[in-house]
Amino acid sequence: MTEMLAANHHTYRKFSSVLDRSIYEPLPDSWIIGMTDVVGSTVAIQEGRYEDVNFLGASIIAAVGNEIGNFDFPFSFGGDGATFALPGGFLTQAKSALGQIARLSRNRFNLEMRAGLLPVEEVRRNGRDVRIARYAVSRDATYFMFAGGGLRWAERELKKGRFIVQGSPADLSEPDLNGLSCEWNPFKSQRGTILSLLVEPRDTASDLAFSEIARDVMQVFEEVDNGSSPLPTAVPVRKDGLDSVDPETWAAVASNSDFRKFDDVLRLTVDCTLAQVEEVERLLRSSVDRGDVRYGLHRQSHAIMTCLVPGTNADSHLHFLDGRDGGFAKAAAMLRLTS
Repeated sequence: MTEMLAANHHTYRKFSSVLDRSIYEPLPDSWIIGMTDVVGSTVAIQEGRYEDVNFLGASIIAAVGNEIGNFDFPFSFGGDGATFALPGGFLTQAKSALGQIARLSRNRFNLEMRAGLLPVEEVRRNGRDVRIARYAVSRDATYFMFAGGGLRWAERELKKGRFIVQGSPADLSEPDLNGLSCEWNPFKSQRGTILSLLVEPRDTASDLAFSEIARDVMQVFEEVDNGSSPLPTAVPVRKDGLDSVDPETWAAVASNSDFRKFDDVLRLTVDCTLAQVEEVERLLRSSVDRGDVRYGLHRQSHAIMTCLVPGTNADSHLHFLDGRDGGFAKAAAMLRLTS
C-alpha cells in the first residue's frame, strides 16, 4: 500500500497549503471510490441519536482499514458518512466492508445507510476528477484531502441510486471495528458557539477565487489560539467519569483531530464567537453573490468526537469531530438551499 501511494510523497504541514487546489495529485484511473451516508440522519439527530450517526459515519473507515490491515489510504469523515479511495486490487475487500456496514446500520441501529462504490475512471468519464493531497495534522497523524469535484459528483449520483453496494445475503460476517470508539463526553463551547461550516466551490468558480475566499474564512478563525479548535486544552472527563488521560496524551488527542479539512468541500468544526460567525457569513454572502461558492452552517453548543486508534500504529490515532446538534448534516441541508 505504501508503494501505491508513493506518487503522493509530499506532506503539507500548513492547512493553508491544501486550500491551493493546484498542489493536488490525480489518483490513477484504476482506483476505486467508496462512500457511505446515513439516510435520514437529520431526523435521527433530532431524536438524540447523534452519537449513533457519527459512529456509523466513521465506521466504514475502521472497517476498511482493519480489512486491509493498513490505514494509510485516503479517506474523509463527513459526520453522517465517509468517503475513501483504494487501489482497484482491493475491490473485493471494499465491497465486503461496505455491505457489512450497511447491514450493521440496518440491523443494529435501525438506520438505513447508502453505500456506494465506483471506479475513478467513471468519475473522469463524467468530466470530474479525484485528486489528493496529504496534510500532516500533527507529528504522528496525516489526513488526505480531496479535490477535483469527483466526490461531489459521486455523492449526487449515489443519492440517485447509482453505484449502490447491497452486500451479499450469504455474507453474514460482522465488520471489524476494532479501535473505533466514542469515549468522551461532548465538549462545550468555550467561546460562544460550536460552528459546523461547509463551503463548496461552484463548478464555474476558478481555483484562485475559491482559494481566496477559503483563506479569508480561515483567517477569521486562526486569529484565535489553536485555530479555533473545539477541543479544550485542559483534560476533559471521559464518559465513565473515572478513567482519564495525562495532559501529554490529551494534547496528542487534540492535535490529531480533523476539525478542518477539504474533500471538494471545506469542512470546519470550530469553537468561535458570534462576532466571528457574523464576519464569516458576511464574507460568504459576498462570495455567493459573485457566484463563487455555496455554503451551509449550523450553530450548536457542543462538539462531539469519535476516535479511531488503529491497531497497526497506535501513535497515529485519529479523532473525527462534528457538532452535537446536527453538525454537518444540518449544515448540508442549508448548503442545498443556498442559491
